[in-house]
Amino acid sequence: MPSRHLDQQIVSVKPLTVPAPGRGADLLVKVTAPRSGQDLPVIVFSHGNGWSLDGYEPLVDRWATAGFVVVQPTHLDSRRNGIGWDDPRFATIWRVRITDLHAVIDGLGDILAQAGDLEARADRARIATVGHSWGAQSAGAILGARVFDADGIPGEDFSHPAVSAGALIAATGTGDTLTPFAAEHLPFMRPDYSTMTTPALIVAGGKDQSQLSTRGPEWFTDAYHLSPSPKSLLAIAEGEHTLGGIAGERAAETTDEDPARVALVADAISAYLLDAFKLDDAPWTALNNTATAGDGTWNITSK
Repeated sequence: MPSRHLDQQIVSVKPLTVPAPGRGADLLVKVTAPRSGQDLPVIVFSHGNGWSLDGYEPLVDRWATAGFVVVQPTHLDSRRNGIGWDDPRFATIWRVRITDLHAVIDGLGDILAQAGDLEARADRARIATVGHSWGAQSAGAILGARVFDADGIPGEDFSHPAVSAGALIAATGTGDTLTPFAAEHLPFMRPDYSTMTTPALIVAGGKDQSQLSTRGPEWFTDAYHLSPSPKSLLAIAEGEHTLGGIAGERAAETTDEDPARVALVADAISAYLLDAFKLDDAPWTALNNTATAGDGTWNITSK
């Protein structure tokens, strides 16, 4: 069983290179894990637009102290790669992102071996994908979501059989409600959640008003409402797009700095995954009980 002591030491190893032929740039990853413990479940994390393997430490470090191995790839849209909206490669990056996640999952044994003794300590039968914003759409594809084309026909299936649970933070909503800018530059932001059958936790902020959609914050709950069960929704009333600063302390795009909110997001995801993996249902049960007895600043619903 994984160790879940929040004061235990963790270690990160970076950068590790994952084979990715034809990508045009090396696929680099960072691995973060507790220094001790056996049978550690794995989270493959997909960052939001512009970020890299060096972001999201407030989440990743907390997951590692809770007993998870976390693998973070740097996608092509990272700022360090300099691929902007008008770059001809940008239109296909959403597919490259998904391919990145497949490469990480398929190459997990080698990645863990490069990171020290983790190949022997990780539980490769328990793998989750988690993502934020664009990364949530990327992770959702691994869980079974597809993308509607211009004619409203769902595209190909990118799900991965090794992934048995996940979490989507501020995930793109669906429907024909993209702003003109988004429709031109991000036409792939039309997910079909009807095929996302893998168990997942959806995290949404009640004050997350996207500049890419004409709808309000409820847009970010589509992944819960439009996907088949089993699913759970963590709705945080005052949360904005970075949910208190999950990408990093004092990150420029954080508009609702709140370390307690970040801790809630991190702990809810680890609790949900421990329950989904049938490792420990106590943290998820306790979180649901706290939500029920709480003041409504955040709540959990499940189906």
